[in-house]
Amino acid sequence: MTKSYIDLRSATEMRDRSLRDKVMSLGEAAALIADRDHVALGGCTLSRTPMAMVWALIRAGKKELSISRSITSTEGDLLYGSGASRHILTSWFSQGIVWGVSKVMRHYTENKLARFEEWSHMAIGLRYRAGAMGVPFMPVRTMMGSDVGGRIDETHEMDCPFTGDRLLLVPALNPDVALIHVQRCDAYGNAQMDGLPFMDIDIAMAANKVIMTTERIVSNDQIRREPDRTKIPFITVDAVVEVPYGCAPHECYGVYEPFLPNLDYYAELTRSDPVAGVKEYLERFVHGPKNWNAYLTLLGMENVIDATVRGRSVYND
Repeated sequence: MTKSYIDLRSATEMRDRSLRDKVMSLGEAAALIADRDHVALGGCTLSRTPMAMVWALIRAGKKELSISRSITSTEGDLLYGSGASRHILTSWFSQGIVWGVSKVMRHYTENKLARFEEWSHMAIGLRYRAGAMGVPFMPVRTMMGSDVGGRIDETHEMDCPFTGDRLLLVPALNPDVALIHVQRCDAYGNAQMDGLPFMDIDIAMAANKVIMTTERIVSNDQIRREPDRTKIPFITVDAVVEVPYGCAPHECYGVYEPFLPNLDYYAELTRSDPVAGVKEYLERFVHGPKNWNAYLTLLGMENVIDATVRGRSVYND
């Protein structure tokens, strides 16, 4: 007999929601994640990717993680290539439009070394929304009649009891852990983000545990000065990690743009041999540096400054 969704939500309801200092290191935060956990990643494509936490998980030797994200980029390659994950649920899997579909993903899925579970972008968002609302499914029209929906076994159809319309039912997504990166956050976990929020708010509400990385930790007084900018409240957050440039080589809106030389270098590495290319990148940029600061040094000060100047240009002071 299928377990009640109310029972499945009990772990979320029992979370410690107290106002307390949650600041810790990358390593301490990585220890909160167990092998085989379902880990949801905030952001989208190259935007606000929690790369520092992905980096820490790979270095910690995590295995058999199930990953979900709205749109997956190079972080998915690294998770496949390192062996940290063999199952990624997403709507699109590419380094970015400039570089094309991920060759690493194609190698792992075409050779049945890993699973790329494809849903429509809307369906993934509504699955997180259902999880955030505490309901077991969401009625939708997205994917109806498409070959994407036809390849998925977890959905069901029904006639609407009010209109008689045919609807598709998608199951809720309740990740064990959510990894989200923001521009600023206080020590309690009140997080403010600039730019598009993507699916992060629903992900935070749906997950049983939230690890928040942030460009900078600010005082609670500063958070209270602009309460309308706090998109994720402390009651959802379990850990806060201050990691400057925590999305690099991806971007964090208003702080820095993508590190294009590094992304071009990675694309070239994986172009002809995705297996050897991603392995070489992991050895140099993930396992090689002794800490995150050493990783940033490896990216190069010139690239850090260039990405920062381009990122800050969006603001009109």
